[in-house]
This record gives sequence, structure tokens and C-alpha cells, in this order.
Amino acid sequence: MKTAQMLKLLDVASGRIPADVVIENARIVHVCSGEIEHASIAVCDGIIAGIGRYAGHRVHDARGMYACPGLIDAHVHIESSLVSPEQFASAVIPRGTTAVIADPHEIANVCGTDGLNYMIEASKRTPLSIFFMLPSCVPAVFFEHAGASLTAADLEPFMHEPHILGLGELMDVHRLIAGDADVVKKVMLARRASKVLDGHAPMLSGRELCAYAASGVKTDHECTTVQEMHERISRGMYVMLREGSAARDLDVLLAGVTSSNADRCLFCTDDRQVDDILRDGHIDVHLRKAVIRGIPAVTALRMASLNPAACYGLSDHGMIAPGCRADFFLTEDLTEFRAREVYISGVLTAADGEPLCTVPVGNYQGVSETVHVKKITPENFALKLTSRKAHVISITPGSLVTGKSIRDVAGDEFSNYVHESGSGIMKLAVLERHGNSGDIGIALVEHYGSGHGAIALSIAHDSHNIIAAGTNDHDMALAVNRIMKAGGGIAVAADGTIEGFLPLPIAGLMANLSAQETASRLAHLRRAAGSRLQVTSGIDPIMTLSFLALPVIPELKLTDQGLYDVTAGKFIDVSV
Repeated sequence: MKTAQMLKLLDVASGRIPADVVIENARIVHVCSGEIEHASIAVCDGIIAGIGRYAGHRVHDARGMYACPGLIDAHVHIESSLVSPEQFASAVIPRGTTAVIADPHEIANVCGTDGLNYMIEASKRTPLSIFFMLPSCVPAVFFEHAGASLTAADLEPFMHEPHILGLGELMDVHRLIAGDADVVKKVMLARRASKVLDGHAPMLSGRELCAYAASGVKTDHECTTVQEMHERISRGMYVMLREGSAARDLDVLLAGVTSSNADRCLFCTDDRQVDDILRDGHIDVHLRKAVIRGIPAVTALRMASLNPAACYGLSDHGMIAPGCRADFFLTEDLTEFRAREVYISGVLTAADGEPLCTVPVGNYQGVSETVHVKKITPENFALKLTSRKAHVISITPGSLVTGKSIRDVAGDEFSNYVHESGSGIMKLAVLERHGNSGDIGIALVEHYGSGHGAIALSIAHDSHNIIAAGTNDHDMALAVNRIMKAGGGIAVAADGTIEGFLPLPIAGLMANLSAQETASRLAHLRRAAGSRLQVTSGIDPIMTLSFLALPVIPELKLTDQGLYDVTAGKFIDVSV
């Protein structure tokens, strides 16, 4: 802030000159004290100058609505919304979200520093405050193929930029605990810059958790039980209560929030697709569910605003108070939290669920044409068996954690796996798409669906190869080849016909369409997957499939190199 701006701010706050904007007749929710004050909010150059009675050049009547601090998503991968950062902003701002902490490791795994630069530049074209955590695990693991590799030296030029808040989720937990030199270099890069380290440690406990926290890791968003949540908080960490499109841990973890630990609890979406945002909401979903579960409304708002601001050192965010950014929303009640008006830097930016800001069309040429795969034939999906018992990835609805099952399976006269109708088992394949290596991992998955056909995505966390699931090799090949032709996308195929397709030309991860158009096409894809593949209730057909390739979350996952037992830390044969 320049001296002239400070002098003006002091004059407005003291009442010597009128404010730029005054929001009067508001019931202001003070998340610091728990009080609700009937007063006006005076804004000067986008900053809250004062609360009380003020004159302004422009005056807006809040009509007695509650003024709540702008919501903050504590951990999100914007790429997982399937739209560009600009379109993502247009979807979440009308829901009361005014800031997000984004980890761009999805696009970084595809495009490296070009992907980081694209996301940073795109964030500047939107009023949403987008802060970034630098991806710590590119590639996510050393034994599969990603499109890029980022070392501590690659990250160092970014670390001191103001919108970089620290190091993103440290998924390679055991290499960190073992003191791996490359991982420790990244940790020390963030620590020397006095910035935050994010965690990702499902099922970690005891001494290993102590070592993880001792390294400086401050957060974890992978808790699935209250016990995990309480252990992390007791070790000084913040816990993020996640409600995404695939992983939905919020209801379970809300039971573990108490008056004593609520200040260590944050809300995040992690991975939430744009149609879910437009239909159900963003962080406002967390608020509604929290209140239903008996969390006091002001406590829930604190978890959605003040707590993430405190965790990440955003001292001018998270509350309606003098000196803070004028980011807030007006709502009629503290149960539904429907944002009637959203102000960012004191400017009315959304009203009645619609954005009022112009969404520009960004340039993504530097992060396009990222799918490089040889043409696929049905024969590429043959799965040779050495026995009639097979290891099968078992999906649990609402969770990213998968089980390890052993099932009886059928084979033909050549010992190739044959799908049996009604078995609930499908074939799963991951195809390397960055270097045209031809590597394909093939396995089996259960509880995904009980119909027929295939679905394929150029989204496969976190290396983002192509992943496909299906009941027959012909439809799997058809869906994969459609994605290849478009340079990325999502395709559903059945009986030799493409039933639905969404192109994702931005790194094979994001559409170049509006949020509304992308959501409409996603809805069509889900209907196609539902009717053809008969996807299991409680499973998101796209997001759930994309995480079956993430070999850092137990128990079984598939990579382009084969079936990986995360718990045992080794590849295993499909055949038992």
C-alpha cells in the first residue's frame, strides 16, 4: 500500500471523508468474536475501512441480510473442475467463495513449469483470489510415466512470488520420512521461505505421523475417520474436511469437530467437478451440512474463512474487519447460506447465483496437444491369466481408498480374461500418453458398474495418462481413440458407438468451454455412463475412475506399468 492510500484509508476510517462504498443495514457476522452486529461496512480502495455508521459516495442497502466473510477453499485442484481457472471462478464466486488455495499439480504433471505459468497467468484474469501451492510430487511417484518432472531447483524461482503460499501436498510420504534427499530439498525450500507445507497422508499414524509433522507439514486433507482427524490435530496439524465429487468425508469428520478443536479445522473441496458446483454449490455445501450436523453457524463460518486464512498466513482475508479486503457475501439466513450478493474488493461481483464479472477467453496454446499415443486396437487390451483367480481393485463409494479382493474369473482357450455378465467386474487399463511409449497397464476392477460398454478419460491422477474401464475391448478401444483424436477428453462408448464426449484440449484436463456448457456435457456423459455401464450408486463415474490410477492411496491401484499394491509398496500380478 502506498502512503497516499494509507492516508486516504485513515481519513475514511476516522469519518473525515466519505467512503467509496458503504454497505448499510447489514447484520455482520464477526467470526473472531462470535457476535453479530447490525451496522454498516465502509470500503476504501477495496479495503474495509470501518464498521459502524459511515457516509459514502455510493450506498447500498443490505436489507438486513447477514454479511459473512468471503469463503476460502483451503485445498483445491482447479483442473479437476474440468474448466479453465477463469470459468472456475465464474462458477464459485456466486456461491460466496472469494479465495482458493490451489495446487496445480495436475497440469504440472502434464506440462511442468509451462503448466504452472499458465495457471498463474489465468488466475490474474479473474477477481477470485487464487493462491498457489507449488506441486511437490511431479511425478507423483518415480515408477510411472508423467509428462514432466519438477525438482527443487525448478520450483525455487516461483517460491518467493506473493501468490505462492508454500509447497503442495507431500504425497510421497515414505520417501520424506526416510529422508530422501530430493524430497527434503523441496521441504527445505519452503521452510527457508517461511511458507506452508501441505500434507497428504491417508492412514498414517504413530511415529510415522510424528516424523511427517516434525518435517513441518501443517495440513492433511486425507482423513477418513474421526480417529485420524483427532490424531493429526493433537500433533499440531490442521485437518481439512473434504467434500469433493468422489471423496466425501465431510459427514463422517463433522462428528469429530468440537469446541476445543474447531480452530484447527478447515473446509476444502480438493476435486469437485463444475456440474456439481453449479448444481449443489462449493464451500457453501460444507456450511449447510455443518449446521445440519449441529455445528454452530458462526463456528462453521470460521472454518470456512478465518481458519484457512490463519493457516496460510492470509492476514487480510477471512473476516469482516478494518484493514481486511472487502470480500464478503450477503445471505438471508445462516442455515442455507445462499449468497444473494457477493463483493470482492468492495465490488459487487455476483448476485442471485450469477456472476456479474466478464469471463475472458484465455490463451492455452502452450498447454495443448498433450496426448501422444499410438493408435489403439482391441487387441491392446488383452489380459493374459495364469490362473482363474485374480486380484481385483475393489471400489468403495464415496472414498478414494480401494480394497484388494481375490475373485474367481473366466478365461478363454488362450487364457485371456473374459468378462462375465452380472459379475460386477470390469477390465481396467492405463495407457501412457505423454511420450508415446506404448506402455499399457491392465487389471480388473469391481463395484464400478454392472452394465456394458466402456468409458475412457485423459485424466488419471496424478500422472494423467489415459484410463479406461469397460466390459469389452472393442468399446474400450473406440473410447480411447476418440480421446486421442481430440487431444484429450472423456468418452463413453457402447455397442460400437460413442454415446457421449467432452473434449479437454487444455492439457487433456480442462475444457475450453463455458462452465455451463461443460456442466451440460458432463451431465450427458453421466447419463450415458449410468444407462450403459449402470454405474454403481454413490460412485461418480468420472472422478472415481480417474483416481484408480493414483498409487499413493491404498490399497490397489493401476499404473501404466501394472497393478500396484500401495500397502506393500510393490507391483503384483493380476493372477493369483
